[in-house]
Amino acid sequence: MPRGGGISEPRLPPGREIELPGRGTTFIRELDGPTPDAPALILLHGWTASADLNWFLSYYELAKHFRVVALDHRGHGGGIRSRKLFRLSDCATDAAVLAEVLGIERYIPVGYSMGGPIAQLMCKQHPERIIGLVLCATASSFASSREEKLSFTALSGLAALARIAPAQARQWLTEQVYLQRKSEQWSPWALEQVSRHEWRTVLEAGRAIGNFSSKAWLGDIDVPTSVIMTMRDSVVPLRRQVRMFEAIPEAVAYRVDGDHDACIANADQFVPALVRAAQSVRDRARLLTRVHQ
Repeated sequence: MPRGGGISEPRLPPGREIELPGRGTTFIRELDGPTPDAPALILLHGWTASADLNWFLSYYELAKHFRVVALDHRGHGGGIRSRKLFRLSDCATDAAVLAEVLGIERYIPVGYSMGGPIAQLMCKQHPERIIGLVLCATASSFASSREEKLSFTALSGLAALARIAPAQARQWLTEQVYLQRKSEQWSPWALEQVSRHEWRTVLEAGRAIGNFSSKAWLGDIDVPTSVIMTMRDSVVPLRRQVRMFEAIPEAVAYRVDGDHDACIANADQFVPALVRAAQSVRDRARLLTRVHQ
């Protein structure tokens, strides 16, 4: 996820809490876009981030061309709090229900890292709503070797501890697992963002990422898709990103010379690439609509 070093408090779009019927309350950001009929982007952030940490440098540039909606996922930032085990499919449904509540009939999910599986699941679960996909610094699976699987499985034990521990123990876990380790790298604004996480759920999310695979059905995606590859990614290796790209029919690739935090550290490359990737999806979708009319 983005590391956020040196971030001062940025200018952010209007935000509010919103109730998703039967699911809970989450925090969202919204920008209207240039015209009333501008296509909508649903921004889906990465693991241990929040919508703001992931997208704060992208919001306003995207809004020059699109309606923009971003939400915090379960347990992250102001996302839904639930005693249920974290599931990526629930996050996909949360985002789809949010679109319904906001009156958005069709949209382009934009997924970064963990948001990539969520976007893929939205396409699988709600195909009639999807205009296209933008997938950034992500993959169709995140663990194949024994070592990778063990590292994700270890998060289950930490999550179980957080689930049964009293509040003081959960606070200790938050500090030991994340905040103390990152305090020298993160600005006060970024630290405040991650301090809002419910770490039991975030740890469960890590396990869910490790168990995720869309390899069996990724080739069935039949909407315009853009893939942004982070070429020096130390979290999601480039080879995994390439395999995902090659499995999606007629996907278009965009490359950013950066690590997994390219949305911040290499924003001068990433943000223009993100805008072009989303525009490509929009334009290809319009062409397909005209062809089928």
